Amino acid sequence: MKHTVTTYNTKRMLADSLKKAMKEKSFSKITVSEIIHDCGVNRKTFYYHFEDIYALLKWMFDEEAIEVVRHFDLLVDYEEAIRFIMNYVDDNEYIISCAYNSIGREEMKRFFCADFLGIITSVIDSNEIRNGKRFDPDFKEYVAKFYTEALAGMLIDWIQQKDKHDREKVIGYLTTIIATAIDSMSLVENQKNNH
Repeated sequence: MKHTVTTYNTKRMLADSLKKAMKEKSFSKITVSEIIHDCGVNRKTFYYHFEDIYALLKWMFDEEAIEVVRHFDLLVDYEEAIRFIMNYVDDNEYIISCAYNSIGREEMKRFFCADFLGIITSVIDSNEIRNGKRFDPDFKEYVAKFYTEALAGMLIDWIQQKDKHDREKVIGYLTTIIATAIDSMSLVENQKNNH
């Protein structure tokens, strides 16, 4: 347990140093040397925990936002989860903008998609349990990929154009789409089985 805590604390310290550096310069200009110097660890310690700075950035996003969303009951609390993500974006706008400006839309979307796919798949699995039905695995995969791409793309659009969109409307649109998708999966599966 002590090793796990120490590992987490070291990762957290490295992430905090990365955040500090991202306030001052472009993500692509930040070096491992700057990060380790700021938090007083050696290069070997950094590479023990992370392959590179991108892996550290991914861990930071996972730990601070995605992991928290996983703890929501997304069949019930999806609106709360969307609000949490939007609040995280607001609170960390400089980090997200810095990362977006350095790695671009597609790489940022790839970051989100990897995590969203697991979250959306778990929502579909929970929906199966709730409705006592089993969906065709190909259908589940298709729906999960579809909504992952859509949500990641919409989140990135919102990040880049927040001032042009009414936050409450965006939350309303996303919750309506998710609720409709969850409720209609059984209907689609039933229709497919009847043909």
